Amino acid sequence: MSIALVLRALGVGGLLTAVPALRALRQGGLNVVLAAPAELRDLAVLTGAVEGFVPARGLEGVAWTARRPDVAVNMHGPGPRSHLVLMELRPRRLWGFTDPALPRLKGPRWEDEEHEVERWCRLVRWYGSRVDPGDLALPVPLVANPAPGSVVVHPGGRDSARRWPPERFAEVVKTLTAEGMRVVVTGTRRERPLGLLVAAQAGLAPHRVLAGRTSMREQCALVAGARLVVSAHTGVAHLATAYGVPSVIVFGPDSPGRWGPPADRPWHRALARGTDTRAVTVEDVVSAVQGVLSVPCR
Repeated sequence: MSIALVLRALGVGGLLTAVPALRALRQGGLNVVLAAPAELRDLAVLTGAVEGFVPARGLEGVAWTARRPDVAVNMHGPGPRSHLVLMELRPRRLWGFTDPALPRLKGPRWEDEEHEVERWCRLVRWYGSRVDPGDLALPVPLVANPAPGSVVVHPGGRDSARRWPPERFAEVVKTLTAEGMRVVVTGTRRERPLGLLVAAQAGLAPHRVLAGRTSMREQCALVAGARLVVSAHTGVAHLATAYGVPSVIVFGPDSPGRWGPPADRPWHRALARGTDTRAVTVEDVVSAVQGVLSVPCR
C-alpha cells in the first residue's frame, strides 16, 4: 500500500477538522502516516484513518526515517514553508495548495475564509479523493468516563486571546449548578490553576476540577458522555462536534465561519461579537445553553 505522509502539526481542533479528509485518503487506498504533536497520537488512532504517527510540532521539521513517502500531503497551511518541510523528505508526489513560490506544484487555490473542514476536503477532492465533509464523528474510547452526564466547562485555551474571562465562566457555572446540573471543569495540567480559580469563584468543590487529571482518551470519553460542553474556541469544542454533544462556544478572534461547528447542527451554538471574546456576555451564554439543550441531538 502506498504511504501518504500528512503534515497537520496543530492542536486537537486542527486534527479533528481534518478527519473527513484523512478518512478519504485512507478509503482511497493510502496508508496514512500523520505528522502531528506527540500528545495527539491516541486521538489520531481513534479517527480510524491513521496507520502511523510521526511526532511533529509546527514547522520545526518532520523526523521521518522510513522509506521515501509515495505522497506527502500538506494539510498544515498554504505554504510555502509547510510545503518546503515536506519537500525535504523527497516524496514522489506533493499534494498541497498552489503557491507562486513553487510553480511546479499544481494544486487548488487557497481561500482565506473557507471553513477548515471544507478546505481540506476540497484539497483531497482536487487530487481525486471521494470525501464526505460531514464525516466528523469519533468512536467512544473504551475507558471509564470520569464524570458521566456532567456539564463540561473548559475555561482554558492554548491562545490567551481566545479565552473568555474566568469570572464569567464562574457565573455560568453558578447558574448551571443552581439549575441542578453537575458541572466539572476541565483543562490541561498547565491550566489547572485556572480551573481551580473558576471553581472557587463559582463555589464548586475542588474535586470537580478535572483539569490536568485526564488523559486524551479519558477526555474523549468525558465529552462523549457529557450533557453539555461550554468553552472558548479550543479542542474540546471540536470534541463536542465529533460526539454530537450540545455545546456553546465563545469565539474570538477566530471566526466561527472558519472554525465553528457545522451550521446544520442546531445543538451547537457559536457565539461571536467581533474579534474580542469579552464582547460576549454571561447572559448570551446562558441563553444559548437553554437553546441548545432544547434541541434533540441526532
